[in-house]
Amino acid sequence: MVNRRTFTALLAGTLAAPKAAFAQNSMTRNVFYSAVGSELTLYSVDVDNAALVRQGTVSTPTGIQYAWPHPSKRYLYVVSSNGGPASSGGPGDKHVANAFKIDPATGALTPHGGTVTLPSRPIHTSVDRSGQYLLTAYNDPSSLTVHRINADGTLGERVNQPNALDTGKFAHQILVTPDNTQVILVTRGNNAPTDNPVDPGSIKTFSFKDGVLTNLAAIQPGDGTQFGPRHLDFHPTKPWVYVSIESQNKLYVYKRDAATGLSREPLFIKDTLSDPTSKLRQAAGPIHVSPDGRFVYLTNRAWWLTDFEGKKVFAGGENSMAVFAIDQATGEPTLIQNADGHANYLRTFGIDPSGRILVAASVWPIPMREGKDITMLPAAIVMYRIGGDGKLAFARKYDIDATAQKQQFWAGMFTLA
Repeated sequence: MVNRRTFTALLAGTLAAPKAAFAQNSMTRNVFYSAVGSELTLYSVDVDNAALVRQGTVSTPTGIQYAWPHPSKRYLYVVSSNGGPASSGGPGDKHVANAFKIDPATGALTPHGGTVTLPSRPIHTSVDRSGQYLLTAYNDPSSLTVHRINADGTLGERVNQPNALDTGKFAHQILVTPDNTQVILVTRGNNAPTDNPVDPGSIKTFSFKDGVLTNLAAIQPGDGTQFGPRHLDFHPTKPWVYVSIESQNKLYVYKRDAATGLSREPLFIKDTLSDPTSKLRQAAGPIHVSPDGRFVYLTNRAWWLTDFEGKKVFAGGENSMAVFAIDQATGEPTLIQNADGHANYLRTFGIDPSGRILVAASVWPIPMREGKDITMLPAAIVMYRIGGDGKLAFARKYDIDATAQKQQFWAGMFTLA
């Protein structure tokens, strides 16, 4: 466990600036956090100039997997593990959750309460709408936990689940519904082109009361072996739910349903790639609906390697931000842009509350072939301006010192209290 003195020392110092100098404009009340390995770096966000100002870094006990703010915006909950691709690549043996207090003026983080031990590698975490529970998803074995959040924002005990829960294969995201009465667990399965054996993907829905879950339904087409959902997001005012389908590079749209959580069948199915006929392996990524509900954004990712003169290089594929316009009468999304990702494997991104900028984070550097030469495309934070038509215009990017062993595995944007 990292002690308070270590956190304070890290927070007080500012690390050396990356190769691209960060803009020095005045701070706004938006902040962006980027996790590289076990280090969590704070940036203030200059929305007008689409720029970041680097502020400082704290460390967690092991590799950061995901983070989520409390509804009050006063606390940030971070789950970490020495397992998974962000750390050892194996299952690991240290899995924890930590609470941090967020400085309302600067976004600076300080540890808040003790470290909570988790049963296995966490892959996603979120807080319910009341701010009373931390929900965490685990990919292997596919499972979930619920922990109480104390009145002071510290993490409390684990909530016993008396019911046998259907948690599927390879859980990847856990969220409460906007009315806080249900929980949705997105389980990706293993059904990409080279997966063997193949496991079904599914969206599991549960009723949710006092931290206790009860099975409602499993939403999937057919037997789920051609269905690899990754993440979902809710429309801010309509009963529409947008789901990125990782293994098949699709966008599914469902309708909220009081009985089953989601409609049994999708309302719409859309391709996410600029060339859906491509034979290269691809993977759809995280998804967010714009704050005004007019657009939905998700990433297309490709990170596989091939041989070139005895060396490994990028095999090709689309690293992009896919932009869809949403029909406000029906919920139907229409693909209007595939914006160049300017980096490899955009795993996480955020949109500022005004809907004017989008900031994406790539996981790692990758060797690129340029003729007979091989160059390294670094990991980066990539910034876009969002136009009135929802389309993205590249603004700038900042190279990040990440590696295959120390990845930029999570990043997110928040507004201060």
